[in-house]
Amino acid sequence: MAAITQVGRVMVPVGNQDTAISFYTNKLGFTLAADVPFGSGERWVEVAPPAGGAALALVPPRGEYQAGRMTGIALETGDAASAREELASAGVDVDDAVIGGDGTVPPMFFMRDQDGNSLLVVQQ
Repeated sequence: MAAITQVGRVMVPVGNQDTAISFYTNKLGFTLAADVPFGSGERWVEVAPPAGGAALALVPPRGEYQAGRMTGIALETGDAASAREELASAGVDVDDAVIGGDGTVPPMFFMRDQDGNSLLVVQQ
């Protein structure tokens, strides 16, 4: 059995890595974890949430791996309603309302990054 210990990073295709870095660091408060040359003239860019966990690798689109899709990524917050309001005030494309919160399903909403990639924000 392989010795896999955790999810280290998740790749998110973006149209422009600099624009994506700005969005994830300035709007979501992530930190720039890596920005290094990669391959022939490309860059490997990672941003990470301030409390740790898996990083997001902001990669150029390739083949069918294109920006503007559902990522399947769920980000955590302590207060979904407050996070939604903060993000909306910062100009982030967020759902109209928080859903869930009925005791079975936690409060959550979707947001979209600068390329239209959808990410779920879920209250811990």
